[in-house]
Amino acid sequence: MFEYAIVKQVKRKPKAMAGFLRKLMIIFAVIILLLGVTISQGFMLPGFLLVVLYFGYDVFSQKEYEYRLEGRRLTIDVILGKRYRKTAHILELSEMEATAPNRHQAVAKYRKDAGGVKLPKYDYTSYEEDTPYYTMIIMENRTKIKLLLDLDDEMLQTLKRLYPERVFLM
Repeated sequence: MFEYAIVKQVKRKPKAMAGFLRKLMIIFAVIILLLGVTISQGFMLPGFLLVVLYFGYDVFSQKEYEYRLEGRRLTIDVILGKRYRKTAHILELSEMEATAPNRHQAVAKYRKDAGGVKLPKYDYTSYEEDTPYYTMIIMENRTKIKLLLDLDDEMLQTLKRLYPERVFLM
């Protein structure tokens, strides 16, 4: 059998007030630093702290996710601020119970509003309204977890070919 790798990158949609909050922090930082230069040096420390807060907010408000399907292993990485990458999950697909659209009957018992089974949930979707997302129920470190993913057609077809009885398409 041949080896392959399918990579999909998902950019999370920014929240509605993120741009306004960024501009507001910059304006306040400039005003406070100008007050520190002209009136009192006591304003300098809060001004610099606001600049540091801005850069921290900038890093943690920009999230991207990378799904990498290599053989029978799915790796999910979280990318913060286009600079910092952290591997969130390394999953063996042989331990997958089901992958289906969010409202599909195969994952109905794991839904918050209709199901009775509560699982730890990890959301790696883009929050784009026109992009359908899929629910994956899988074992990780002997714990069953629920993942919300924006899977593309290529990755879905590969999963369906590998595990036809566990993957449900729209």
